[in-house]
Amino acid sequence: MATQLNTSYEPIDESNLSGETGEIYLFQWLASTEKVVKQVNLEDLKALQQELEATLVKVVSAPEPFQSPGRPIRNLVAQCLIALYTRGETKTMFDTLQAFLKIVGEPKSNYKESSKIAAMHCIGELMGTFGSQVMSLMVEIVTVALRLYKSTSNPIILRYHAVSTLEKALLTAKRAVTDSLSKDIIKQMRYALSDKALPIQRAACNVLILMYPSDEVSKLTTDVESLVTICTKSLEGSDQVTRRSLAKLVAHLLSTTQVERAVIIADTTKKGKKGQGLNEDSEDIVPGLHIANEELKPIMTPSEMLSQLSTQFNRPQASRKTRVGLFDFYIALLAMLGPIFVENNYGLIVSHLMSEIVSNPRNSAIEILLRDLVGVRMLGEQAQIAAIQELSRSYLKRWPAMMPGQTAPNSLCLVVALREVAGLLQQLGNAPPPVQDALVDPLLTLLSHPNHTIRVNTARVLRCFCYSTPLRLPKVLLSVVEMLQRDISTLTTPTAPPDIHTRSLGHAYGLAALLVVIPERPLYVSYDISARVFDMAVQLLKRAGEHEVKIARTEVEIAWTSIASLMTLGPNFVRSHLPQLLVLWRNALPKPTSKDAATARSPSEWMFLLHLRESALGAIYCFLKYNTPTLITPDVTRRIASLLSNALQFTNTFHSRRVEDNAEQPMTEVKELSIEGREALLLTRIFSCFSLLGNAVVTDSTQSALLHSAVALFASPEGYVGSSVQAAIASSTGAFTSIWQTVDGYAYGVSDLRIDEGSKVELNRDSIDISIDELCQKPILRSCSHDPLFLCQRITESRYQWTEPPPPATAAVNAAIQLFAQFLPLQDLSLATRSLAQLMETLGSAKMEKNSGRRAAATVNAALALVFALRQVTTPRSRHVFGSSQVTSLLSTFLKDVLVDGDVVLRRGSSEAIGRLASIAGTNFLTNQAKILVDQVVSNRDPHGRAGCALAFGEIHAHVGGLAAGPLLKTTIHVLMSLINDPHPVVHYWALTALARVIEATSLAYAPYVPSTLGLLFKVYMMESHEPEGGALNHVNISGDLPAYQVVCQNIDAAITVLGPDIQDSTRSRTLVLDLVHRFINEDDDGICVEAINCMQHFLMFAPEFVEIPTLVTRFRKYLSSSRRPLKLASINALYQLVQKDAFAMSRLGGDQLVEELFAMLDDDSSVDGVRNVIDSWLQQTVVHNPSAWIDLCQRIMSRTTASQQATDAAAKRGDLLDDEGQSLSVGVNQDASVAGSARQTSRWRTQLFALQCLHNICTIVGRSGRREHLDIAFARSQGLPISGLLVSRVPDLIKIAFTASAAHVTEIRQEGLTVLRDVIEIFSKSPDPDYDDSLLLEQHQAPITAALTPAFSADSTPEILAAAIGACAVFVGCGVVKDVQRMGRILKLLSSALEQLKESGMLTLGDAVELSPNASVMLRIATLSAWAELHVASNRQMYLADVVKPYGPSLATLWVAALRDYASIRADAEVLDESLAGSLDSSYSNLGKEVLLPYYSESWPVILQAVATAMHAGDSNMLAAMDGREAGSPVQVTTREEPTAFFFAIFGLVFEALVTAVPDSNNTSQRTSVIALLALKYLVQEKYCGKVFNDVVVFEELVNLFYRMALTEPANVQVQVVETIASLAQSLAHKPYNGFSNGTNTRELLDLPQVHCMRICAYILRRVIAGPRNGATHDVSTFPDKIKLVNAAFEAFMTIADTFGSVQKEEFRAVAITLYGELLKDETYDADLIGPTLQSLKTILDKPSDATGAEKYERVVHGLLSSCLVNIDEMRGRQGATSSRKTKTNLLAAVLVLTVIPQAVKIGKAIIEHCCFLISQKLVDPSEISLTAAHCAKTLILAAISGNSALDQCARLLLPGMIECLAKIAAADNNASDQQLATVGEILKAFAALFSSLPEELRARALGVFMPALILLLDATRPSPSASHSQSVAQLLSFAAQSPAAFKDATGKLSPQMRETLESSIRQALGNKASTGEAPKPQISLRSF
Repeated sequence: MATQLNTSYEPIDESNLSGETGEIYLFQWLASTEKVVKQVNLEDLKALQQELEATLVKVVSAPEPFQSPGRPIRNLVAQCLIALYTRGETKTMFDTLQAFLKIVGEPKSNYKESSKIAAMHCIGELMGTFGSQVMSLMVEIVTVALRLYKSTSNPIILRYHAVSTLEKALLTAKRAVTDSLSKDIIKQMRYALSDKALPIQRAACNVLILMYPSDEVSKLTTDVESLVTICTKSLEGSDQVTRRSLAKLVAHLLSTTQVERAVIIADTTKKGKKGQGLNEDSEDIVPGLHIANEELKPIMTPSEMLSQLSTQFNRPQASRKTRVGLFDFYIALLAMLGPIFVENNYGLIVSHLMSEIVSNPRNSAIEILLRDLVGVRMLGEQAQIAAIQELSRSYLKRWPAMMPGQTAPNSLCLVVALREVAGLLQQLGNAPPPVQDALVDPLLTLLSHPNHTIRVNTARVLRCFCYSTPLRLPKVLLSVVEMLQRDISTLTTPTAPPDIHTRSLGHAYGLAALLVVIPERPLYVSYDISARVFDMAVQLLKRAGEHEVKIARTEVEIAWTSIASLMTLGPNFVRSHLPQLLVLWRNALPKPTSKDAATARSPSEWMFLLHLRESALGAIYCFLKYNTPTLITPDVTRRIASLLSNALQFTNTFHSRRVEDNAEQPMTEVKELSIEGREALLLTRIFSCFSLLGNAVVTDSTQSALLHSAVALFASPEGYVGSSVQAAIASSTGAFTSIWQTVDGYAYGVSDLRIDEGSKVELNRDSIDISIDELCQKPILRSCSHDPLFLCQRITESRYQWTEPPPPATAAVNAAIQLFAQFLPLQDLSLATRSLAQLMETLGSAKMEKNSGRRAAATVNAALALVFALRQVTTPRSRHVFGSSQVTSLLSTFLKDVLVDGDVVLRRGSSEAIGRLASIAGTNFLTNQAKILVDQVVSNRDPHGRAGCALAFGEIHAHVGGLAAGPLLKTTIHVLMSLINDPHPVVHYWALTALARVIEATSLAYAPYVPSTLGLLFKVYMMESHEPEGGALNHVNISGDLPAYQVVCQNIDAAITVLGPDIQDSTRSRTLVLDLVHRFINEDDDGICVEAINCMQHFLMFAPEFVEIPTLVTRFRKYLSSSRRPLKLASINALYQLVQKDAFAMSRLGGDQLVEELFAMLDDDSSVDGVRNVIDSWLQQTVVHNPSAWIDLCQRIMSRTTASQQATDAAAKRGDLLDDEGQSLSVGVNQDASVAGSARQTSRWRTQLFALQCLHNICTIVGRSGRREHLDIAFARSQGLPISGLLVSRVPDLIKIAFTASAAHVTEIRQEGLTVLRDVIEIFSKSPDPDYDDSLLLEQHQAPITAALTPAFSADSTPEILAAAIGACAVFVGCGVVKDVQRMGRILKLLSSALEQLKESGMLTLGDAVELSPNASVMLRIATLSAWAELHVASNRQMYLADVVKPYGPSLATLWVAALRDYASIRADAEVLDESLAGSLDSSYSNLGKEVLLPYYSESWPVILQAVATAMHAGDSNMLAAMDGREAGSPVQVTTREEPTAFFFAIFGLVFEALVTAVPDSNNTSQRTSVIALLALKYLVQEKYCGKVFNDVVVFEELVNLFYRMALTEPANVQVQVVETIASLAQSLAHKPYNGFSNGTNTRELLDLPQVHCMRICAYILRRVIAGPRNGATHDVSTFPDKIKLVNAAFEAFMTIADTFGSVQKEEFRAVAITLYGELLKDETYDADLIGPTLQSLKTILDKPSDATGAEKYERVVHGLLSSCLVNIDEMRGRQGATSSRKTKTNLLAAVLVLTVIPQAVKIGKAIIEHCCFLISQKLVDPSEISLTAAHCAKTLILAAISGNSALDQCARLLLPGMIECLAKIAAADNNASDQQLATVGEILKAFAALFSSLPEELRARALGVFMPALILLLDATRPSPSASHSQSVAQLLSFAAQSPAAFKDATGKLSPQMRETLESSIRQALGNKASTGEAPKPQISLRSF
């Protein structure tokens, strides 16, 4: 037993503890011990417990040679002890705790500090788990902990652990604490909240949470306020981590005030709190006793609770940091109160925030709170709808105040409400009717609000509303246009109201925002409205010059804003208006003259000029952005560039005559942009337009001027637009601290662009925490109101985020930086150097000394500009410029200075710039930089400088690459390792970050350094200075935001990727890595856990067998339900990896429950990304094995109702949506919802949509899997499979789900429901009904399917739904489930009514759907036509469909051809379409509709073309009439046609283009399109359609070249159609007059004939197939059956073409065909038999009779072919194997076919026939399978001979010996003949029988004398059960006897006695059996029939 113990538990070897690796040894010993303690059996554990306890205490007390117990050691010791006492004896725990207390408690003990910390930690962990078992120690522990905490001489980390231990002890043993001690704890912890050390504050928060539990509210009432005040005061000095702890405490205290408790209603003046306490205690004991006089109430109402925070917020002295921190309190409080509280009190929360917080301006934290937390994460869909209604009712509808006594809401409140409504609308994704009613009117009213911000935000909300509810778009758009036109007409009247300017601008913004929706929702709007708006804008611009400045400014802005938004409609709209626009722009942006510069102007005139130019440039910006490259021709570019230059000159003129904005206007609420702001916007536009235009057309002088003005704006002292005096005062007094702390929204002109945009989330924090934290450092807040042009940008729908514009001054700086970065790399060396020199000069300007804020901002801007510019250095020229010494010397000094700055933004920017420059500038610069950096590290002791140098090393390696930076690697690692040991958090954090970057960049080259790096990382983990709570006070307080352990994990992760699969071999590294990752994953900090999970993911890729995956999965599942979002996201990613790797293993571990949890997560918070991927991957791998389980999951989601549905139902009070067929479905979901009431059985619609998409995937994957049992119950039963798990068993459920979806309110769900329905119909249309023979499964489901399709035609249907429904109807009609046209009912009626409407030219109205736009109408036409086309194509397979389609044949033909013609016109980009087209379109269709309709046409045209081809194939006269543009049924002239049909070229062009652009070997869809196109071409080339078109050499050659290309590249299935088309073409060309010289000998003229070209292509295709896979392997994508089809089709086409010639040429071509077939017979490359299935082609070639002139040629060719076959067989002699036997067989068959097919008149040499028979006889006795073929051939020849082919007369004589020998051999072999031998015998016997029958009676006896001995050899009468060969022979002999008894008798008499005896006994036996079996069956038959 002891030995067994030793194998699992190794006692510690103290000799290993000293030395460098001592700590690692101890760490790994503890890690393995922990595993042992958890796994060893109990007996063994008890035996080693005492020894182990002693060792663990020793590790903590750390006598020599034990090392100091660092963080991982103490954690492991605690874990070992917990595991030990959990499984082993607990009686010694008291002693262990005493031992630890001794280490901590003795004041003068000589224990190390680290031992005290470790002892304290272990006490805490043990108490936290087992505290209730050792309560007697509690008082001592509390006393010791408080004493240690109070002693400020102790290190912070020890004080922290004292408080932390106190918290853990209180968790389990609080009852043991006395009242006085309890008060002391609270008192000390309140002091601790103000402690200088932040970790102490964090620990104190956790203790106080336990001291005020939610079930003891009595003492809370007095303390809440004071505690909230203390926490608020602590905010000023706290970091993000501490803020979160304080917030958690405040949230706990305040949420506890909402716990309901019994309150006595009667007069309780005398009884104090004691009475309440008694009531509380007695409540559990006697329920219902005090019901009469008490009620449940919280301590505070929600309003009182919230006012605790707002009181602090509104204190005058509260700083910005405190206020931001208070938002953390709000967020934590609402998160703790939970979604239900927030949903129930939403109105109250919003009203509190509006009245108490929003009135304090400049707070975008409100948005984070309302939007990111409440809106996105807490409100369910029902609550979102209620929230919109609440906001509308309380704020939006209250402006303007109409009634006396009403007050309009504050403007700031309105803005917040509008922004929140916009967010909620985006989230909802569709607005149910109650929301629509709540919003439309107030939004239209608010457009005329006097406040600019409100107007812009209202326009934005309108845009969101119409985007999500496009059915309302046309009406809203029209009403806005009408309101704007009214305003414009009022604008110039003398009686115009004072607010007319603001009102009209508001309507213009609304219009602009709505026009932008049109490109995203093109099917809902008629395009004439956009033309109307454009005309209105042009008229406004024309008349603006006639009005006074104020009116003109308004008109100009309205006009250009409208034009800017129209630019988003794209080239098709803009093209026709472009000439007019260029004139308007030229007028708005004239070239400034010297006279202009000299003119004195008033500020209002300057304002007008600036405004005009800025507005016009806004339109140019949108034009460039949305119409490149289509309309941006060199000419247009040149013109615009000159206009932009004019604008740039104008700004310079304005600058030189800078005007102070006069204060003539009184300050009103109308905040107008100042003249500086307008100038800044103008500059922004100029720079942005130049950026979009690029530098190609901009002159050098303009580029130089641009760069100069950009630098002046973002970096020079003159670029500062604030007050210089105030800035100078701030600089001299030291009031300026940091640009990031300024609150004026300008921050000295710093840019708000980010260097690391879109990089990994810093520190793995929750996005809300990051957003709040950024507010402390965010001087510039963005808002859509800063630049109304924001409304004219197209919607790029990222779910909730919009990139809003910054204030104009900042926007100008951003644009200048971006322009500088874009243009600088494109300059030559002199201009680039000049620009950079200017930049450096302005930064060093003396004026900057007086304005330190501007200097800081300019430095940041310059660093950003350089980084962005260096990122664009990609071309050789730009690399040469930036790599030159002039540039590097200019930049390196600046970058070095910035690198050591205290600002982290500058450090990061500078380090990246140095890295990029090093990769461009070459080796000298690189080594020089490295030297400078090393010197800096050595000499500069400033932590920020050292951190900057570390970062620069990382960036150099990242950008230069591992190879070029290889020589630096050793130096870099040494420098970084020394910096990592630096105790200062800034230094070691950034050094670790840089090391991770280096490891990633150097990759495998880093492998030698991995062991030392892992050692270093372990050492960092052990160091006290690197702990979050370790180090001196100033270190501790900044380490919260610089978490070293996260970066340690990143380094471990990088090391794992360097080791890769080698990690399996390196035991030492692997175990250390795993142990470290296990430690980190168990840390409390979320960020560390996330990084550890990432490490684990990589480890799983390389060494999964060393990881306990079940434990990991359990951990991840725990994190999934965590409220800590970063952990949740990391777990989803990890699960995704595990599922992708092996979904079946995950199913075993997690089962359905895990998938349900994932679905629940999706439903709970749809903003969590990644969940869909996990479910998707899981489904795809496992669904084929159990589709039913997946359907159950989706069904559970679908069975709930969505909030939109509930809202709609409530509003409509169950309006009658369902019809009688709908009622037949047992879907009671929606009825249940109202009964359930508040029970939250709703599901987000996006979750339901995803569930439907899953169902679609289930159907598709199972349908394609080829597993028949899923589609056929009868088959599944025959295989013995359980039915319940199969897809077919769930058809009723699938139809029910599709019905539920189709009746939903949400458009997307309805559409996906139709998709699922269509899947069901397509997949199960052929499935038989298991209960009724000859019936189909779906027949019984016809009514529910019809019911599910019906709602799609209701009044609220969108065009997309209608189109999908039409498609589904067609699929159902065409699938064959219902074949009786009378029974198709409503579905067919819907289709035919849609078709009837197509005949008229008006708008379509389908079902109850109304008011379709022209685009929607055309789209539905296309959908309808393609649906009927599907039916027409299917009518070839389903004969009943012919009756469905036939009545509509004439009109369909016309409509199909018209549709194809329209598509061709769109494709050809025709400007104007013929007005007579079927279904006339909108007037502006020619320019706008094309873009919209092209996708629909592209999708549908192949099936329409297929229908046209099918009709042509059937010879439909209607189709010919339609192609000719005539009325159907009009008389057809039969004369030969010269000209092609009217629409020939349109359709031929489409077909030709499709074939030319087809990509070979691409997907099936592309191949299908090619096949359809060829099918159509086959008939198009017929003369009745094409006339004499192909007589034109050019057209013909184009077509032939296309065929040649297809012959080279296309797979066989396409080439089959190619050769058929070629044959058709040749036939139509055969009637040409120059084909008259049929017997001519002019070969050249013959070869020039077009038919010969056609033949060449066929021959070429044949050669390529025959040559097989050896040359080029082009055809290897084709399947073998396709190749067989191709050979047959090509030979048939070849002979068809040959028939078009005269007999001489025909014979020549037949010879070519036979030669080609001869090649095929020789071939040995194919593994399968290509000849057997293609012998029919050989027969076709030989069959066609030749006339006398060609007979000789024919004979020669046939002889040649026969000789070739026989030679091929002879060549195989002596060879063995599949190839030789296949070749022998095929050549034998071919030779026999030739001999039997050729006409009798053809002479054949006797030698050939003899040799052929000799070979057959030879092969007959061959033991291989060839003997069967030979027997077949022999039989065929004999049959041919006796049927009168005189040439073959000798065959029987030549073949009989071989046949008899064959029989003899089979008889001699073995009694049990193989199947093949039996078949051979059968063939020979058939030949004997035929030959025997053909002989005259006198010769039959002689023949039997030959046959019978051989047959008797096969007899064996002695066997009880006769063999098959015996039976065959007996049957044949009896047949002979019956046929010719005399001859039989004669022949029998001549047999030897032995043979005769065998014959007689066999025949008797056979006859006897027949007699006996003749009587027996009677009773059996009667029994069976019974």
